[in-house]
Amino acid sequence: MPHLVALIQELLGKGIAFRSLCDGAIDTTSASGELIFHIFSALAQFERRLIQERTKAGLTAARARGRQGGRRPTTGDDPRVKTAQRMYAGRTLTVKQICKTLAISRATFYRYLAVAAGSEPLA
Repeated sequence: MPHLVALIQELLGKGIAFRSLCDGAIDTTSASGELIFHIFSALAQFERRLIQERTKAGLTAARARGRQGGRRPTTGDDPRVKTAQRMYAGRTLTVKQICKTLAISRATFYRYLAVAAGSEPLA
């Protein structure tokens, strides 16, 4: 919403008014319409900040309870990693075919190979 407000301010500076076709209340050609636009913008920004604060508080509370966010690391014991490694070691399929078969990206395939070779776990 801040980008929209800046855009509307820029348009108003050039003498161009904004009128929403869907929301009849937003019409910057009048003083009351401009006021409504700014009120809606302020409320949207307020709501966005509340969501950010609640998210941060929730993550902090979860960490205090010992919860860690994110995916579990993928290890060499994962069946997907073992399958990718076996298919690659067989040398009958190309990397592209292996990726298509396993429905993974090329980057994920190479990360699987690195994990299988004993590198760090894939986070």
